[in-house]
Amino acid sequence: MDLHVLVVTQGLLPFWFLVLALFLPRLSIAILWFENALAPFHLHGLIPPILWLILPRALVLYLIYISQGIGLWFIIHLIVAIMVWGGSGHYHTRRRRRDDFT
Repeated sequence: MDLHVLVVTQGLLPFWFLVLALFLPRLSIAILWFENALAPFHLHGLIPPILWLILPRALVLYLIYISQGIGLWFIIHLIVAIMVWGGSGHYHTRRRRRDDFT
């Protein structure tokens, strides 16, 4: 089995990060941090850990923007982020209403 696709980089970010961050953004950022691959992005201070904890998709978008600018991967991640942020409120509202009537 050829694992060359796992090593391919898109700018400064590896291909595996771009794909895994679509589904598990916190885990992919943590793995990237343990590999010391975040050094080129100069992420210092309290902002990156806070974003990792509260809005990991925003941090992924920032990393992609710094690495590649507004390109295909940025647009894909932006669409996924909008779908996740927009769809999660409806589920909780619907569930709360259903629990109120029982």
